[in-house]
Amino acid sequence: MQTTVDTTPENDAVEHGHGAHGDHPDHRLFGMFVFLGAEAMIFLGLFAAYLTFRAVADVWPPAGTPERELLLPGINTIILISSSFIMNRGNQAIRKNDVKGLQFWFGITAALGAVFLVGQGYEYYTNTFGLTDNLFTSTFYVLTGFHGLHVMFGLSLILMVLLRSTTPGHYSSESHFGVEASELYWHFVDVVWIVLFLILYIL
Repeated sequence: MQTTVDTTPENDAVEHGHGAHGDHPDHRLFGMFVFLGAEAMIFLGLFAAYLTFRAVADVWPPAGTPERELLLPGINTIILISSSFIMNRGNQAIRKNDVKGLQFWFGITAALGAVFLVGQGYEYYTNTFGLTDNLFTSTFYVLTGFHGLHVMFGLSLILMVLLRSTTPGHYSSESHFGVEASELYWHFVDVVWIVLFLILYIL
Protein backbone atom coordinates (compact mmCIF):
# COMPACT_ATOMS: atom_id res chain seq x y z
CA MET A 1 0.00 0.00 0.00
CA GLN A 2 1.35 3.41 -0.95
CA THR A 3 1.12 6.11 1.68
CA THR A 4 0.90 9.82 0.99
CA VAL A 5 2.56 12.61 2.92
CA ASP A 6 0.67 15.78 3.77
CA THR A 7 2.86 18.61 2.55
CA THR A 8 0.50 21.47 3.29
CA PRO A 9 2.06 24.62 4.86
CA GLU A 10 0.14 24.00 8.11
CA ASN A 11 1.57 20.50 8.50
CA ASP A 12 5.05 21.70 7.60
CA ALA A 13 4.85 24.35 10.32
CA VAL A 14 3.94 21.75 12.94
CA GLU A 15 6.74 19.41 11.81
CA HIS A 16 9.27 22.20 12.19
CA GLY A 17 8.06 23.08 15.67
CA HIS A 18 6.30 26.34 14.83
CA GLY A 19 2.77 25.21 15.61
CA ALA A 20 -0.41 26.70 14.27
CA HIS A 21 0.33 30.06 15.84
CA GLY A 22 3.21 30.50 13.41
CA ASP A 23 0.70 31.51 10.74
CA HIS A 24 -0.47 34.49 12.80
CA PRO A 25 1.26 37.89 12.73
CA ASP A 26 3.50 38.77 15.64
CA HIS A 27 1.87 41.58 17.64
CA ARG A 28 4.39 41.66 20.47
CA LEU A 29 6.03 44.89 19.32
CA PHE A 30 2.64 46.57 19.03
CA GLY A 31 1.85 45.37 22.55
CA MET A 32 5.09 46.91 23.76
CA PHE A 33 4.11 50.28 22.29
CA VAL A 34 0.70 50.06 23.97
CA PHE A 35 2.40 49.29 27.30
CA LEU A 36 4.77 52.24 26.92
CA GLY A 37 1.82 54.46 26.01
CA ALA A 38 0.11 53.49 29.26
CA GLU A 39 3.30 54.21 31.21
CA ALA A 40 3.62 57.56 29.48
CA MET A 41 0.10 58.51 30.59
CA ILE A 42 1.06 57.86 34.22
CA PHE A 43 4.11 60.10 33.95
CA LEU A 44 2.10 62.76 32.13
CA GLY A 45 -0.34 62.80 35.03
CA LEU A 46 2.52 63.26 37.50
CA PHE A 47 4.05 66.01 35.36
CA ALA A 48 0.69 67.77 35.11
CA ALA A 49 0.25 67.63 38.90
CA TYR A 50 3.73 69.06 39.49
CA LEU A 51 3.27 71.87 36.97
CA THR A 52 -0.13 72.69 38.46
CA PHE A 53 1.35 72.94 41.95
CA ARG A 54 4.01 75.22 40.57
CA ALA A 55 1.55 77.41 38.66
CA VAL A 56 -0.73 78.08 41.64
CA ALA A 57 2.05 78.62 44.18
CA ASP A 58 3.06 82.15 45.09
CA VAL A 59 6.68 81.09 45.42
CA TRP A 60 8.24 77.95 43.91
CA PRO A 61 10.02 76.15 45.39
CA PRO A 62 8.47 77.16 48.73
CA ALA A 63 10.49 79.50 50.89
CA GLY A 64 13.18 77.76 52.88
CA THR A 65 13.74 74.97 50.35
CA PRO A 66 17.50 74.37 49.99
CA GLU A 67 19.13 74.86 46.60
CA ARG A 68 19.20 71.75 44.43
CA GLU A 69 22.51 70.22 43.47
CA LEU A 70 22.98 70.28 39.69
CA LEU A 71 26.36 68.60 39.23
CA LEU A 72 25.41 65.04 40.18
CA PRO A 73 22.03 65.03 38.38
CA GLY A 74 23.77 66.56 35.35
CA ILE A 75 26.33 63.76 35.31
CA ASN A 76 23.55 61.21 35.73
CA THR A 77 21.73 62.74 32.77
CA ILE A 78 24.81 62.39 30.57
CA ILE A 79 25.23 58.79 31.72
CA LEU A 80 21.64 57.86 30.93
CA ILE A 81 21.56 59.55 27.53
CA SER A 82 24.89 57.96 26.58
CA SER A 83 23.59 54.55 27.60
CA SER A 84 20.81 54.76 25.00
CA PHE A 85 23.31 55.21 22.17
CA ILE A 86 25.47 52.40 23.55
CA MET A 87 22.48 50.08 23.86
CA ASN A 88 21.54 50.73 20.24
CA ARG A 89 24.95 49.39 19.23
CA GLY A 90 23.99 46.11 20.85
CA ASN A 91 20.75 45.97 18.85
CA GLN A 92 22.68 46.63 15.66
CA ALA A 93 25.12 43.86 16.59
CA ILE A 94 22.48 41.16 16.97
CA ARG A 95 20.96 42.15 13.62
CA LYS A 96 24.30 41.00 12.21
CA ASN A 97 24.21 37.79 14.29
CA ASP A 98 26.96 39.22 16.49
CA VAL A 99 26.00 37.82 19.90
CA LYS A 100 29.31 38.85 21.45
CA GLY A 101 28.71 42.41 20.32
CA LEU A 102 25.23 42.32 21.84
CA GLN A 103 26.65 41.12 25.14
CA PHE A 104 29.42 43.72 25.10
CA TRP A 105 27.21 46.75 24.45
CA PHE A 106 24.35 45.59 26.67
CA GLY A 107 26.88 44.87 29.43
CA ILE A 108 28.13 48.47 29.27
CA THR A 109 24.53 49.72 29.29
CA ALA A 110 23.76 47.67 32.38
CA ALA A 111 26.83 49.09 34.12
CA LEU A 112 25.80 52.66 33.26
CA GLY A 113 22.25 52.01 34.51
CA ALA A 114 23.66 50.72 37.79
CA VAL A 115 25.88 53.81 38.09
CA PHE A 116 22.83 56.01 37.53
CA LEU A 117 20.95 54.30 40.37
CA VAL A 118 23.94 54.57 42.69
CA GLY A 119 24.21 58.27 41.82
CA GLN A 120 20.54 58.81 42.55
CA GLY A 121 20.86 56.98 45.84
CA TYR A 122 23.84 59.16 46.79
CA GLU A 123 21.86 62.27 45.89
CA TYR A 124 19.03 61.17 48.17
CA TYR A 125 21.53 60.48 50.97
CA THR A 126 23.18 63.89 50.68
CA ASN A 127 20.04 65.97 50.10
CA THR A 128 19.40 68.55 52.81
CA PHE A 129 15.62 68.26 52.44
CA GLY A 130 13.29 65.39 53.21
CA LEU A 131 10.17 63.86 51.73
CA THR A 132 7.72 65.71 53.99
CA ASP A 133 9.40 69.13 54.22
CA ASN A 134 7.03 70.84 51.77
CA LEU A 135 5.06 70.28 48.56
CA PHE A 136 8.08 70.65 46.31
CA THR A 137 10.20 68.11 48.18
CA SER A 138 7.31 65.62 48.23
CA THR A 139 6.76 65.84 44.48
CA PHE A 140 10.53 65.76 43.90
CA TYR A 141 10.90 62.41 45.64
CA VAL A 142 7.75 60.96 44.12
CA LEU A 143 8.79 61.83 40.56
CA THR A 144 12.45 60.86 40.82
CA GLY A 145 11.68 57.77 42.92
CA PHE A 146 9.02 56.52 40.49
CA HIS A 147 11.44 57.04 37.63
CA GLY A 148 14.14 55.22 39.59
CA LEU A 149 11.84 52.19 39.87
CA HIS A 150 11.50 52.23 36.08
CA VAL A 151 15.28 52.34 35.71
CA MET A 152 15.51 49.31 37.99
CA PHE A 153 12.97 47.45 35.87
CA GLY A 154 14.79 48.43 32.67
CA LEU A 155 18.06 47.23 34.17
CA SER A 156 16.36 43.92 34.98
CA LEU A 157 15.28 43.58 31.34
CA ILE A 158 18.84 44.20 30.15
CA LEU A 159 20.25 41.62 32.55
CA MET A 160 17.60 39.15 31.39
CA VAL A 161 18.67 39.68 27.77
CA LEU A 162 22.30 39.13 28.76
CA LEU A 163 21.37 35.92 30.55
CA ARG A 164 19.33 34.57 27.65
CA SER A 165 22.03 35.51 25.16
CA THR A 166 24.26 32.87 26.74
CA THR A 167 21.95 30.20 25.28
CA PRO A 168 23.25 29.40 21.77
CA GLY A 169 20.79 30.52 19.09
CA HIS A 170 18.40 32.29 21.45
CA TYR A 171 18.99 35.64 19.73
CA SER A 172 19.80 36.07 16.05
CA SER A 173 19.22 38.44 13.17
CA GLU A 174 15.84 36.77 12.66
CA SER A 175 14.79 36.46 16.31
CA HIS A 176 15.58 39.31 18.68
CA PHE A 177 12.32 40.67 20.08
CA GLY A 178 13.67 40.69 23.63
CA VAL A 179 16.52 42.92 22.53
CA GLU A 180 14.18 45.35 20.75
CA ALA A 181 11.70 45.45 23.63
CA SER A 182 14.34 46.19 26.26
CA GLU A 183 15.87 48.89 24.07
CA LEU A 184 12.50 50.58 23.52
CA TYR A 185 11.83 50.55 27.25
CA TRP A 186 15.27 51.99 28.01
CA HIS A 187 14.80 54.80 25.49
CA PHE A 188 11.44 55.56 27.12
CA VAL A 189 13.08 55.76 30.55
CA ASP A 190 15.73 58.11 29.16
CA VAL A 191 13.20 60.47 27.59
CA VAL A 192 11.21 60.61 30.84
CA TRP A 193 14.37 61.48 32.75
CA ILE A 194 15.20 64.34 30.39
CA VAL A 195 11.76 65.84 31.05
CA LEU A 196 12.19 65.32 34.80
CA PHE A 197 15.62 66.93 34.79
CA LEU A 198 14.30 69.97 32.97
CA ILE A 199 11.26 70.61 35.16
CA LEU A 200 12.84 69.69 38.51
CA TYR A 201 16.37 71.05 38.20
CA ILE A 202 16.46 73.62 35.38
CA LEU A 203 13.13 75.47 35.14
